[in-house]
Amino acid sequence: MPRTLLRSLAGVLLLGAAILVLMQIGRLAPHHTHIHAISTTARARTAAFTDRFSDGTPDFLRLTDPADQAAFRRWFALIADEQALRPASQIPTEITDCASLLRYSYREALKRHDDSWFLSTGIEVDALPGEIRVWHYPDTPLGAQLFRVQPGSFEPADLTNGSFAQFADAKTLVQRNAFLVSRDVRAAQPGDLLFYRQFGQSSPWHSMIVAAVGTQARVVYHTGPDHGRPGELRRVLLAELLDHPEPQWRPVASNPNFLGVYRWNILRGAE
Repeated sequence: MPRTLLRSLAGVLLLGAAILVLMQIGRLAPHHTHIHAISTTARARTAAFTDRFSDGTPDFLRLTDPADQAAFRRWFALIADEQALRPASQIPTEITDCASLLRYSYREALKRHDDSWFLSTGIEVDALPGEIRVWHYPDTPLGAQLFRVQPGSFEPADLTNGSFAQFADAKTLVQRNAFLVSRDVRAAQPGDLLFYRQFGQSSPWHSMIVAAVGTQARVVYHTGPDHGRPGELRRVLLAELLDHPEPQWRPVASNPNFLGVYRWNILRGAE
């Protein structure tokens, strides 16, 4: 066999061996950022790109395990409740109105609650509410784009066409990310939402979070900016809200401004 051909064959064999070594290293490499991105993309390709309720929320985001549903409800209500108990100087600066309280509490409830999370949020709990096991924000095929902002059922193209975003106002949250449970407030569970539409206001859509039910049922909400003032977080017993001096804020079916009790789409099917 000619010497030149032998050298060529040897080069090919060495190249093949190098490729195999690199592939093996890749399989054994730790989960750095680039590998994490690849794994997330792989999950996106194999996720169930379905939307069984045609509400725009992909089924791979829904919390179908009752334990996950319960953990989300407890964290969501607890996180919102905690903000209302804090001095104004300690409330996250992003919370400036009712919708931002929902976004913050929703996102933080879906995170992994490890030591670094408690350190960064300053939240303290007497007993851990349990952890969501199926996924944690932002480790989803949607990444950080958590909220549906465009109409329509979910389609695979929605992963990249701007149908999801990190920001959504109160109107978008109720119309694209939650569903009506009842106009009877007695149907509410912790973690559910009360929505209002106050006609004639510059910001007509308003929301409240149901933090507790039963004899001490209460809601948490942000008033939003008012005539140049920044507004404030409030923690109010449901009984007081039902007897609100301004009838348009009473959560009763006879009040046309009360849209009803809503539930996050990721909990749909659990009711």
